[in-house]
Amino acid sequence: MAFRPERLRVEYLENPLGMDELRPRFGWALEASGRGTRQTAYRILVATELSLLDAEEGHAWDTGKVASEQSEHVEYAGAELQSRQRYYWKVKIWNQNDESSDWSYGGWSMGLLSRDEWKGKWIGLKSDIVPNKEIQKPSVYLRKTFNVSKPVKRATMHATALGLYVCHINGRKVGEYVFSPEFTDYNTRVYYQTFDVTGILRQGGNGIGLTLGQGWYAGYVGLYDFQKYGTDPFALMQLNVEYEDGSSSYVATDESWKASFGPIVSSDLIMGEVYDARLELPGWNEFGYEATGWLDPSVNFDYKGYLNAQCGPDIKVTMNVKPQKITRVAPRKYIVDMGQNMVGRVIAKLPANAEWGDRITIRHGEVLTREGELYTDNLRNTKQLDVYIANGSGDETYAPTFTFHGFRFVEFDGYPGELTEECLVGEVIHSAMDVTGQIETSDEMVNRLFSNIFWTQRGNFLSVPTDCPQRDERAGWMGDAQIYSFTASFNMEVASFFKKWMIDVEDAQKPTGAFTDVSPHLPYSTISAYPLVGSSGWADAGVVIPWNMYRIYGDKRILERHYEAMSRWIRYNRMLYPRHIRWNKPQYGDWLSIPAADQTDEQHGTTRYSAFSTTPFEVFGTAYYAYVAGMMRDIAGVLGKSEDERQYAELHEEIRATFNREFVGEDARISGNTQTAYAMALFMDLLPEEKREQAARHLVSRIEIEDWHITTGIHGIRFLLPVLSEYGYDDVAYRLLQQDTYPSWMYTIHEGATTIWERWDGWTEEKGFQNTLMNSFNHYALGSVGEWMYRYMGGIHPAEPGYKKIVIQPRINERLRKADVRYRCIKGLIESAWEVTDRGELEMRVTIPPNASGEVVIPLKFGATVTESGVPAEQADGVALLRRDEENVAYLCQPGTYRFTVST
Repeated sequence: MAFRPERLRVEYLENPLGMDELRPRFGWALEASGRGTRQTAYRILVATELSLLDAEEGHAWDTGKVASEQSEHVEYAGAELQSRQRYYWKVKIWNQNDESSDWSYGGWSMGLLSRDEWKGKWIGLKSDIVPNKEIQKPSVYLRKTFNVSKPVKRATMHATALGLYVCHINGRKVGEYVFSPEFTDYNTRVYYQTFDVTGILRQGGNGIGLTLGQGWYAGYVGLYDFQKYGTDPFALMQLNVEYEDGSSSYVATDESWKASFGPIVSSDLIMGEVYDARLELPGWNEFGYEATGWLDPSVNFDYKGYLNAQCGPDIKVTMNVKPQKITRVAPRKYIVDMGQNMVGRVIAKLPANAEWGDRITIRHGEVLTREGELYTDNLRNTKQLDVYIANGSGDETYAPTFTFHGFRFVEFDGYPGELTEECLVGEVIHSAMDVTGQIETSDEMVNRLFSNIFWTQRGNFLSVPTDCPQRDERAGWMGDAQIYSFTASFNMEVASFFKKWMIDVEDAQKPTGAFTDVSPHLPYSTISAYPLVGSSGWADAGVVIPWNMYRIYGDKRILERHYEAMSRWIRYNRMLYPRHIRWNKPQYGDWLSIPAADQTDEQHGTTRYSAFSTTPFEVFGTAYYAYVAGMMRDIAGVLGKSEDERQYAELHEEIRATFNREFVGEDARISGNTQTAYAMALFMDLLPEEKREQAARHLVSRIEIEDWHITTGIHGIRFLLPVLSEYGYDDVAYRLLQQDTYPSWMYTIHEGATTIWERWDGWTEEKGFQNTLMNSFNHYALGSVGEWMYRYMGGIHPAEPGYKKIVIQPRINERLRKADVRYRCIKGLIESAWEVTDRGELEMRVTIPPNASGEVVIPLKFGATVTESGVPAEQADGVALLRRDEENVAYLCQPGTYRFTVST
């Protein structure tokens, strides 16, 4: 039986460089053939030289043989880790037969663990330009030359910026990142990156160049204005060189560098970029360049915030998209359809006949008007516009450096020649997380919906979970993120992404204990009456996301690190709402919900409570308060805080009792009488047992009144389909999933959507485009239905944290003939594929990953005979009968792949 540890990770990352975790955690997945394979023991060796590791000398740490199934979050407990040190590690495991695997290898390095190890200064070049919508500040170019006089053993670069940077050594770009460092509250924290540049240095003269952009620090971000943190970008860089003879040297940013402006004459992360190729500086980032006219750099004050090693995935180009259609609309003017609403940039090659001074304007938009023109009204104050000015060299290609756009359509104006598909490629950019999920069904519209959900996540998980990638916002809205977090985890491995973002969330927390509605915190931003602090369903993300990450990845550390912050949030609510009713107004509520057919029925409280929410604020807010209080009870229990657990349990029951007393009638009607009110109360387990079935019937009646359509906003939609399935209304859930008239997911697809829209009525045949102030066509919140698709259509459910125990119970309905749902959890691949054959039989293929156990629940409506790989299921290897009733049969399955058939 072949087995070995694969996909070795340190803090969820593969061979990370420059970490500052003093107790990093190791993890691996067990790859195995056959059934029943389990890890029963492991041994980890850690050394500072690969040769020592090969000689079985784990002088930094040797765990010895540890009898354990643990294959993730194994905490380092060896010698004290040292700054700048490279570490190598390997692991071997034993199976249930006490057979050992081969060794598998990994590595990591430590960053600069002490502030005084940073030798450089923050440098840049100040510009007098005051940015506005029409013109932004130029990018800054910094250079330095140095000599390498003897053989190099290792060269490591640590770099960061207040703003964004790109580094070149000897003309070669360092790293694969696109935007570094990541978005943070720069008043509190900035991250640095570490690179091994040993192979780039050469004996003799070397040149290093840094290009700086405004980024999130000094550019336009998060509504209404520029420069929320600073006015000009500055960089901090240190190159440490270790020589073969044991000596060392360093190069760091300081007054000895030279600075200039260059061809990026105007640059902003959101607005766009102007690149004047006539001002290019050939060879500026190499040794031997004559820096005539270059200036001494501006030296900034020493940064007073935290300077931490990057802990999340790099922002990278993850794939390319070719244009699907190019239409010439006027002389030298084209509209390009990429075929997919995407986030990133377009690389354009100019024809050889491009002349000096040719000006090409590149505008980006998500949709076209009825007249076939680029629609940009919904961009609000941003432009999404790049300009390239040619130098006539005959060989010109342009890709913007410090901006990204959300778009499907691109308008080229002034293009000198025929624009063809060979001239263009779209680069998709986001935080480069591993893809973990896949769904394919017999319904192409459902497949398109899944694709739309996935593409929307690609577009919005860029350093922070943004609300949208195109307009003048791109902020880390917490309400959207928390309702989507489970769907996000199915699609991609988001553990390190949310690890980073939860630090942003805590950094933004107010002294009162209130979590903000947007993280990172955005100074000087206001949205009319909304204070951006403490809103129900938004600020609650500070509790919801750590708990979800624990359930998904079994990660207790994220609970430990943010426990006090979560506790402060609950204390804040107890102070603000002593009667346990969250009544605060204004708030967002069930954002972007739709008025019901009987919306004017005052008797049942169905008046519209705001321009954007139909569910009463006090119902919505109190439900969420109970929800997070219950989570805190469970979190305290996981962390062994028994007294806190008792207190939170009491608080949860008090809020729950208040909710029922104030908002739930004897007939189980809930104030507001909305789909969301019932879905929330049932999903959050707020109702007494005797009222749940009745409340579920009320929910279905609210759907039926709408002729089987959805009226929820972005919160209710996460709860709606799961509640329907849990209470036996799978057919209604599937009917809503596949509904193709407005309002529905499929209606948006019929209208050309290739991503999830912000609102159900972003565009309708009757009314056209919605209000331009809030009408994004790439917004993931309504895509939280992806969670139902994985957990109910596919049936994949984590019965224990980290998928140690898995329940596979697909909800099979005649509206679909088959579905294949796959998810690579932290332990390995889970698969749940089912098909109803032409013979009326049910075929199921199930994969349980090693080190997990699976409870597979199979419906008997297709027959009473269940076989696995041709033999009675109870007799199959790795299968044990758990229970059987008239509707289902449940089996305990050991790790492996199984093929069940249900027939008469």
